[in-house]
Amino acid sequence: MEFSDHIKTANVDDVVLRQPLHPPSRGTVCITGHHLLFSDRDEGSSRQVLLLLRNIDAIEKRISGSSGTITIKCKDLRVLHLDIPGMEQCLNIAHSIETLSCLDSVSEMYPFFYRPPDLSLHNQWGLSSPEKHYSQIKELHDKWRLSTVNSDYSLCPSYPPAVIVPKSTDDDLLKKVAKFRQGGRFPVLCYYHRKNGMVIMRSSQPLTGANRKRCREDEHLLQAMIDGSDKGYIIDTRSSQQAQQARLTGGGFESKSSYSHWKRLHRQMERGKALQESLIKLVEACGDESHNMDRWLSKLENSKWLSHVQTALSTAGLLAECVERDGHSVLVHGSEGTDSTLLISTLAQLIMDPCCRTLEGFLALLEREWVQAGHPFQQRCARSAYSHARLQQESPVFLLMLDCVWQVWRQFPLALGFSEALLLRLANEVYASNYGTFLCNSHQERCALGVTENTHCLFQALLRPMERDYYSNPLYEPTELAIWPSVHPQSLQLWRGFFLRWTEHTRLLEEAQEEIRNMVIEWGKLALSDALSMNT
Repeated sequence: MEFSDHIKTANVDDVVLRQPLHPPSRGTVCITGHHLLFSDRDEGSSRQVLLLLRNIDAIEKRISGSSGTITIKCKDLRVLHLDIPGMEQCLNIAHSIETLSCLDSVSEMYPFFYRPPDLSLHNQWGLSSPEKHYSQIKELHDKWRLSTVNSDYSLCPSYPPAVIVPKSTDDDLLKKVAKFRQGGRFPVLCYYHRKNGMVIMRSSQPLTGANRKRCREDEHLLQAMIDGSDKGYIIDTRSSQQAQQARLTGGGFESKSSYSHWKRLHRQMERGKALQESLIKLVEACGDESHNMDRWLSKLENSKWLSHVQTALSTAGLLAECVERDGHSVLVHGSEGTDSTLLISTLAQLIMDPCCRTLEGFLALLEREWVQAGHPFQQRCARSAYSHARLQQESPVFLLMLDCVWQVWRQFPLALGFSEALLLRLANEVYASNYGTFLCNSHQERCALGVTENTHCLFQALLRPMERDYYSNPLYEPTELAIWPSVHPQSLQLWRGFFLRWTEHTRLLEEAQEEIRNMVIEWGKLALSDALSMNT
């Protein structure tokens, strides 16, 4: 079916657009296969609003007499109102938006049609890969190897074709371990700490079941991971009770008797439906126009969002402490190993590794720990906070990670080489994008659907000269030290730049921050010019 088959009315004149931070404007609405375009027809104005239909989370219709109003609620939390003359035209526009914003076919999505003049499909796709990551860390080569046991994705559909594993484990052993781990996600290396040689590995839960099954190969793999050390830690992102209950459905945990050199630490982290409902409650609180402070604070607390932020940062801090301060290697997993596991491994690396705090290093970290590691973006980000559809597999884990990074950025304004603007851009792109980076649920799906051959990579686009300048932190001062964020409730704040971004107060704050940023850049240029003139 062609896009045009879903468009009964392509454009309507004399439409009034009402949107945050702007006065109402009158103009023409046009619907295409991927966009809603509003062109202001007021005299002396050439303003346009181009909205990717994939960004629309929900629409509401209200018919009054011979006209109607469509309320568009976006995944970036914008709310737009279109007053449309003519009931039939209003219903046709609403129907087109509803249909085109929910198309499931990946190859019909806009990244497959987006062709900016300054990017080429022939460019290398992405910033990092397991092969590149392995080649960059020479210290790994004595005890670790690059395995292509998953080259056809038969062992683990959600893993990339190549993974880093202990050198003393052969591929036959890995095949047996994969059968013992949920979804085939056997333990693989994701971080090597150059200061002391300790590592972080991640996996899914072991399938011990009610009968406490063992897997000698799995035990050998974990022992190889801590070769030469007296013990290692396992951080399980479930409560002890949840881990026990998982045995009843075939899952489980590493028992002390079988993994005697490992100490298990449980840190319960919410995922799935609970996290999505938390986001919905938070956005509802942010949209409360009662101006009642007590009611607002009560709603904010009841959403539990900041509690999830606190738990994520606290657990990541524990992981970093085990590696950096205690000098022990760590295995991280929850149930599937595709959500909270990736969240805390990302944050821990940001805490410990200065290479992950540069603009390029941070984007490469996200590519390794989320895109290549098999976070199911298409399932988790299908809907945001406004959707009326029944919840399925949606969960804002990636958004929670960005919020946690923002908390670190706010507490350490000189330590990160990127700005809040980058985090906001990523929060937008993960739900609706011109680029193919966040399409699909795994490396295997992206390869099967030709994503890397037929779409552009967001991370590479963000490193173009103008973009790099905009998203860099002009105050950045690199440090080799670990940065330990405070998780006390008074240290954590609501991410106003995202959750309250469409309010007048936040806009004024952004304008002030941009002015300060420009002043800092100019001051830096003057200082550099003075230094050069003194040298000559």
